[in-house]
Amino acid sequence: MLLGSRLKEARKKAGLTQSELGNLIGVGKSAICSYEKETRNPTIDTIFELIYALGVSADYLLGTDNIIKTDVVDKQRYRTMTKEEVMFIEILRKDKIVYEMLFQDPKRGSELIKQKLG
Repeated sequence: MLLGSRLKEARKKAGLTQSELGNLIGVGKSAICSYEKETRNPTIDTIFELIYALGVSADYLLGTDNIIKTDVVDKQRYRTMTKEEVMFIEILRKDKIVYEMLFQDPKRGSELIKQKLG
């Protein structure tokens, strides 16, 4: 799924309105708005058009631009993380107490966060 926030960021960086970008790739302003709000997914052809029009990679638009290697029961697996997820973990690492608490028992850490937020 395309990350709407990244599409919007790339569009603004290119100095384009939703209408202008839509005209460049052959869709309406409402389609661009829907992609940015993530209420609609573009076709693969439209993703290619967005890549060319905005000068960004598919990995960037899809949020797969950071790949991490994990070891799971003697098998290596690769997972992707968005730049925002990596930044979140880096910020957590700066607070050693919170970081250790969340990562020692991720399920408990998740529950504590849910309790505080909700």
